[in-house]
Amino acid sequence: MRVKATALILAGKRDGALDPLAMEAGVTHKCLVPVAGMPMLAHVIEALASSDRIGKIRICIEDGDVLQSLPSVRSLMASGRLTLVPARPNLVDSVLTSAEGAAFPLFITTADNVLLTPDAVAEMLDGCAARNADAAVAFTRRASVLAAHPQGQRKFYAFADDQYSNCNSYWMKDHAALAAAETFRSGGQFVKHPLRIVGAFGLINLIRFRFGIGTLDQAFARFSRRFRMTIAPVVLSDGAVAIDVDNGRSRDVATQVLVQRAGRTRAAA
Repeated sequence: MRVKATALILAGKRDGALDPLAMEAGVTHKCLVPVAGMPMLAHVIEALASSDRIGKIRICIEDGDVLQSLPSVRSLMASGRLTLVPARPNLVDSVLTSAEGAAFPLFITTADNVLLTPDAVAEMLDGCAARNADAAVAFTRRASVLAAHPQGQRKFYAFADDQYSNCNSYWMKDHAALAAAETFRSGGQFVKHPLRIVGAFGLINLIRFRFGIGTLDQAFARFSRRFRMTIAPVVLSDGAVAIDVDNGRSRDVATQVLVQRAGRTRAAA
């Protein structure tokens, strides 16, 4: 019997600030912004709750009361499957705190990952097992993203073998894998602390990653040596999972994809 992963959804505010999309929608948190008629977070919960590879679900948010209006949150909490965990000011501290007492492996994603599906979750977990990873990051190829929607993403990581986009999905085999995250405990938003990033990953590694020197696998092999654990990239086939909702454009793209999916589901019924 396969071990089910615990899912962690990061849904808190960045630096406690109100997101522009939340302001436009008149809600307190970005995770509550409607996309295709449902709050962002509800789409992510639905994908995870529908997966037979996910056991418990944890939502990390600084004010859990704002989620009580969501039927899926109330029902899953009543069944004991979902727990709310207070977010910390630091993103990494939020992950580390949320992982306390959780059953591993841990599948981590964000509340704006509205195009996540049970199939993508299964592909991620199978890929982690196949790579014998201690930790993993989900990517998808540029061609897959553009096949999902021609405006799905505008920026990609270019490597010698292909161009990739991050899918806002991460995996950790056990508590020991969190040691890599400890490097950034006091780092806050990494972009504001470049020297801490350099110290964690190494200048040469970062230069190679930034300029796509070598393949994606080779880049993660170097990161693995740096952290003394196997950190693997898992390439997902569904490029839509890379289309997270960050602004009005990506919200509209995600809405179109969700409407198309709903239409295919109705046609197949």
